[in-house]
Amino acid sequence: MKGIQFVVNDAGEKQAVLIDLTEWGELWEDFYDLLVAHARQDEEEVSWEELKQEIEAEVNVK
Repeated sequence: MKGIQFVVNDAGEKQAVLIDLTEWGELWEDFYDLLVAHARQDEEEVSWEELKQEIEAEVNVK
């Protein structure tokens, strides 16, 4: 596949992948967003109002 290279170990097993971001950058961003969302799925949710208050408090301190 153009723009995709696999890194293999001595046994020929795929260990990593190199992605040409010029070719696949938009798709990579979508994939990365999914990975981040999956990693954060068990985190406590914060309401928009609570987040907005935290941001405003930080701005007012500076």
